[in-house]
Amino acid sequence: MSRRIETHAVHANGLTFEVDACGEGDRLALCLHGFPELAFSWRHQLPLLARLGWRAWAPNLRGYGRTSRPTSVADYAMPHLVADVAGLIDASGARRTLLIGHDWGGAIAWQAARGLRRRIERLIVLNMPHPACFLDGLSGWRQRLRSWYMAAFHVPWLPERILTAGHGWLAAEAMAATASDRSRFPPEVLRVYRDAASRRGAMTAMLNYYRALPLAGPPPDAVAALRERIEIPTLMIWGEEDFALGRELLRGTRAFAPDLVLRTLPGISHWVQQEAPETVNALIAAWLTGRPVPVPGPQGRLAAEHGAR
Repeated sequence: MSRRIETHAVHANGLTFEVDACGEGDRLALCLHGFPELAFSWRHQLPLLARLGWRAWAPNLRGYGRTSRPTSVADYAMPHLVADVAGLIDASGARRTLLIGHDWGGAIAWQAARGLRRRIERLIVLNMPHPACFLDGLSGWRQRLRSWYMAAFHVPWLPERILTAGHGWLAAEAMAATASDRSRFPPEVLRVYRDAASRRGAMTAMLNYYRALPLAGPPPDAVAALRERIEIPTLMIWGEEDFALGRELLRGTRAFAPDLVLRTLPGISHWVQQEAPETVNALIAAWLTGRPVPVPGPQGRLAAEHGAR
């Protein structure tokens, strides 16, 4: 079985997705990236998942990379993003699906696990709280201040101008500058993100995820739906030094995802799977193979005996 990452075009939900793929078989591990990342952010996890017997796919989400780029803000509303997940699962022909998401990809994964529950058997979410916990957190000023940028991104054209200046310098630098270990984001890694952010129309599409969110919050019926329980086994991995999401947003998660394993990584930032891939991979491997999931120590490190085997 090849564990080399290859890139393919996959047609799903009326779009063409650029997908990084590794492994084969009828068990799909679908990895959803965040903002301003790419499928590239899963480069450390795809070979591990393939080694564990999964066909690992990391798509560039709609609007990112060479994936189709709808032009309307409404095209980036959550129902379309969940439909993309369903379409990708259908296109894979997989018999079983493990859904993995980070940041925006985690938000989509929480929603898809609720809305597509018969099609997703397991869920892994990295540094994105359950949507009900996030809404609860926004009732306080602490998280509102952390989330200031979400409202700022609703401003027309100016965020694009700032984030793409200097060939996407700020879009990429935002990751390196907020990481606990900047060495994980060397120039050659940042160049990948800068190139993608600088593609014509890409940054507008990326910001449209935020612009499709109502500033006043979801209507009451949508809030009620967000509070539905997710019964599938769920692993949450959380870098404790998250600049945008407070650890207090984890409170109450088990009420919405009762079959939950939660592991926090001290000293690790929001960009957890890129900054601490060894630890993240060990946690994922243990959970997927039924072994005890180790508890990370200082700087998100694990004892040597808990390494991903």
